[in-house]
Parts: sequence; structure tokens; C-alpha cells
Amino acid sequence: MLSTSDPRPWHIADRADTVEPERRPPRPHKSDEAVRAVLSRLRRAATGPGLGVRAETRAILREGARMETLDTAAIVTEVRAQAPRLIADGLRGAPLRIAAAGVREMTFRTIGLRHHPVQMTGGLALARGRIVEMATGEGKTITTLVPAVLVALTGTPVHVITVNPYLATRDRETLAPVLNAFGLTHSVITEDTEHHERPALYDRDVVFATNSDVAFDYLRDRLAIGADRSTLASLSRRVLSRHAGPDARRILTRGLGFAVVDEVDSILIDEAQTPLIITAERPGGEDARHAQAVMLALAASLTEGRDYRVDTKARAVRLLPPAEDVLAALDPPTPELRPEPARREALVQALSALHLYIRDEHYIRTEDGIAIVDEFTGRVMADRQWQSGLHQMIEAKEEVERSGQRETLAQITYQTFFSRYLWFAGMTGTAAEVARELRLTHGRAVLRLPTHRRPRRAHWPTRAFGSSEAKWRAVTAAARKLAGAGRPVLVGTRSVAASEEVAARLRDLGLDPQVLNARQDADEAALVARAGAAGRITVATNMAGRGTDIPVAPEVEAIGGLHVILTEFHGSARIDRQLIGRAARQGQRGSAQAFVSLEDALFTDQVPGLVRLVRRATFGNQGRIPGRLADLMRRIAQARAERRGRARRKATTDRARRQQDALGFRPDNI
Repeated sequence: MLSTSDPRPWHIADRADTVEPERRPPRPHKSDEAVRAVLSRLRRAATGPGLGVRAETRAILREGARMETLDTAAIVTEVRAQAPRLIADGLRGAPLRIAAAGVREMTFRTIGLRHHPVQMTGGLALARGRIVEMATGEGKTITTLVPAVLVALTGTPVHVITVNPYLATRDRETLAPVLNAFGLTHSVITEDTEHHERPALYDRDVVFATNSDVAFDYLRDRLAIGADRSTLASLSRRVLSRHAGPDARRILTRGLGFAVVDEVDSILIDEAQTPLIITAERPGGEDARHAQAVMLALAASLTEGRDYRVDTKARAVRLLPPAEDVLAALDPPTPELRPEPARREALVQALSALHLYIRDEHYIRTEDGIAIVDEFTGRVMADRQWQSGLHQMIEAKEEVERSGQRETLAQITYQTFFSRYLWFAGMTGTAAEVARELRLTHGRAVLRLPTHRRPRRAHWPTRAFGSSEAKWRAVTAAARKLAGAGRPVLVGTRSVAASEEVAARLRDLGLDPQVLNARQDADEAALVARAGAAGRITVATNMAGRGTDIPVAPEVEAIGGLHVILTEFHGSARIDRQLIGRAARQGQRGSAQAFVSLEDALFTDQVPGLVRLVRRATFGNQGRIPGRLADLMRRIAQARAERRGRARRKATTDRARRQQDALGFRPDNI
């Protein structure tokens, strides 16, 4: 994070000795981690704007009043004139106020939007490397402009990072007129961007891209560069790559200067459990396919409790002695399974494929085979595979064409990747729940901003049921009643299967819901934009990072606005808040209500003992049970799930540290 003693984050002691801006990889020690853990407990995890921050914002607004009297050319000249002073003095004082006020006025003149005070406060905090919590619908897109322009004026590469290509493209198109006015170059990089086009795009002042695109391009550069990353070697490779042929391996990125990360909790927390891996495909062959079929058949013949145990919380399978005996006596179907450890791993993967990975929840079938579904966003994760043969085992289970197994060439976690930036900041609507972890793990303080207008969202009491069947009947009845009264209804589900089930039940009632899940990713913006129409029912999987407002007409708001139905609590309260935050944006009216059952995965996985106790207390009632009891169970279950999530993220980070040589270079060479 930006040091208070030097407001120039590009002047850091641990900057890597390379031509590109980048930090040296951190070398954490156990003692340092212990001290940080203690300090994170002593400090407040999240704070609101203090008196000094408010005073600075007011000074910028006063400067903005003067800017309103200038013509456009004069504003551009004055803002550009602050660049040398920003480079020399850093992100503070009069140069900062003048530049920020100019950005605010130019935004109004080019795209018709003028930053509210809270957006200016958030923009300054972002420029200084903080995590900013802004409520859903408060205008994070134009808030990004403040740090993007301020930092780009210093000559530091700026990356505006979003969670999907649609948002990256939309944000670039929205903000381009302002960047153009100040003479700043910009580009967008998505999964469809050709490899040979990327070096020129990364050379722009401001680059809009997804988190996976930037991280994988960084990994590819590390593989191309190898161990020698001295300034001279880096410079020579970059020059030579620009003059190479179109098929040659080029150096892609311009370094890791400053990043503004949208939906930062989703990227740094939810996705931190899975490392990013570059692989080379190794053809499976007929022997491998035969071995997978044999192990699946063997797994299907075993009995849970006697031969193996399934831990759905940890998503793991443990073999018991009878299964070990079966493995020892097995005649391997292929040479690669002759070593007993290989047979054991294959059986565990087969059992996992059968019992832990569920179609339309963890993956979907497509024309090309199997596509993984991100459990936090509900989107398809393109070009991703499960490791260690699990993906091929699931393909065998689903009887689709088998892909080749992949050999790891390089890998990195998001925690490690973002620690390489000179500094970075982030925005989200839901950072409070993970503020302490963000400070402890990433050294980033959280600033909670108030809403521009007073929130008017009504939270209706939780409705809880003993069975899923009773819950779905209540959900469809509530949606039909509200839609019949002219209110738009958004029904949120955790999985593709659940979204399709509730949609089918609504159709049986003569309704016409629109469905947004991993199968409709391409149409998501249009589907979300229509969700606020009078009487419209939209059924959607997780709404994190959808990024499109749900517009509600005045006549719809007059009768209550958008109503959100949450059909199952998630493992993180943040995900629930993201869905609920779709209603009553920017001071509008709206409401939200949760419908849950004792059969929901959060309860059965995290608090099975409490579920049994409640069933006994309610005499096995399958209908309504007290909603307050379900709220208490939710708090306990989510706290447990969050603890397990933190443990998994720490294990992923520790494993990555032990495997740093997989990056293709060693820390000593940076």
C-alpha cells in the first residue's frame, strides 16, 4: 500500500531490477506473518471517510467550480500541466486537486455525468491504493476515471481490471471520450484479442482487461523471458520481440504498474483458492480412456461408508481399508496404472467425479464437451480444466469426447500476481466481511463509502421450510403474486440446475420467466437490462460482477420497485448481499426476501447437527419453520464456511510458495 511518508508509489525500495515496472516477489517469514496478524486485530478492518478526506473532497469541489468557467481546451491544458508536479510531488496537494477537479468537469462535458462527492472520495482512495466499498449502483465505472487519469499522467502503466470481457469492453467504451480529451491512449484486451496484437495494446496509457487475461499474459511473459530478467536482458528481449515475425513469441505486457480491480473481493478472495496454470496438452490415448472407464466402473461398485467416505465440505474423498484391498488386488488395465499410487489417485478422482462434481452445478455439458461453471459468478470458465486427470474422468462419466491431460508449465495465484504490481486498488459492493483478510493478506485497508442517496430498500423477513419442495412452491407463489401486481421480480439461485427447476415450475403456472445462467452468458447484458420491466420475472444464478443496472420505470417504482428473491443462502454473506443489492439502487424503492429450506447445501454441509436438532424440535415439519431460526443457522453456517475458505486460500498460497520454480524463474533472479 502507498506509504504515508512518500506519496509516490512508483518510488519503492523493493522495485524489481527490470525495465518494466514491477515489485520484487515478497519473501514472507513466519514472524512477519505473526506480527501482521496481531496488527490486523488491533486496527479497524474497515473505516469510513475521515475529516481530512472530507476536507480534501470539498477542496476539489471548490476547484471544480472554477473549472466550470474554463473552456475545454483550458481544462485539458491545466490538467496536463500537473503531470510534472504529480511525478515530482506525488498524489497530494494542489496538483492532485486540480487534476481531479479537471477529470470531474471533463467527465460531465464529454459523457454527461459529474462525479458525486462520494465518487471523488472513492477515486482518491483508489489512487492511493485502498479497497473501496461502494454500494451496488453507486457508479463505480466513472469513479475509476479519477485514479486512471491521475496515475496515467505520471507515466505509470494503468490496468483497469474487470471480471468479464463484456465489462472490460463496456467500461472502455464508456470512459473513452474522457481519456481521449486528455490525450491518453487506451485499449481493451479480452479472450478474443489475437496474441500478436497484445504488445501494442499493452503499450497504451490505460488498458481495460479481465483479471485472467492480464495474469495469463504475465505468466506467458515469464515463460518467454526465463531466468535472466535483468534490465539489459529485459530491454533487449522487448526490442527484439517487436521486430520478430508474426508467429514469433513476443513480450506482451508493459509491466505491472498500477491496477484498479473491480469486484476485488471476487478476484482476491473467491478466486484465490484456485491457482492460474499454463499447461501443455498431452494426448490421452486409447489406454488412458480405457483406464478411466475401468476406474469409473470400479468406483461405482464401491459402497460409501464401507469402502470410502465423502467430505462435501472439503470436497475430498478418503479411501477406507476395504477399497485399499481392492486396489492392491486390481490387475492394472494400462501400464500407467501399474504403480499403486497411480491406481489410488485414479480411483479417488473417479469417486470425486461421481459424487462431488454435479452436472448443472459445478459444470455443464456443451457442444464441445464439459465446461466448468464458476460457483461464485455462475459463469462458464472458458478454457479451464480441473487438474490431475479429474477433468478427463468427468468427461468419461458424461460420455463426451475426451480431452488430453495437461502438463503444468507455470502457475501463479492471484495473491502472488497482484503483489507484483507497484501498487493496486480495488472496488466492490461487499468488502466489509473480508476487510480483515484483505488487510492481513494484501496489505490493503478498506474504505466504506456512504451512499449518495438514502437507501430505501425493504428487507422482508426470511421464510424457512423443512423441505425443498415446500420452499419452491412458496418461491413460485410469491413470484407470481408480485409479478401479477406489476412488480419486476429477480429470483436468484446458486446453480444452473436450480435456476432451470424454478423456471420450469413458473412455466407450469403459465408464466414466462427469462433465465440467466451459464448457458446464456452471451446475452446476459440484455437479459439483465430487461429485468426491471413491469411484471417481468427473471431467474438468475449468482449476480456478482454482472455489471449491468436493472432500470426500473417510475410507474414500477411507485408500486414498490424491483423485488429480489434469494432462494438459498451462500457460503459467503457477500454473495447474498450482491444479489440483494440489485434492488433499490441509487435511492430507488425496492425489496428483498430470502426463501430457504433445511435441505439447502449450506445447512446440510456446514451445520448438519443443527439441522437434525431443528427437525426434532419441529417434529419433522416439512412446511414453514421460524425464519429467525434459519437466520441464526445462516450466521453460524456462513462463519464456518468462511473459516474453511480462509484455510483453503492459505493452503493455496503456501503451496504456491513451495512451487515458485514452476513460474520458470527464481526470486533471486528478479
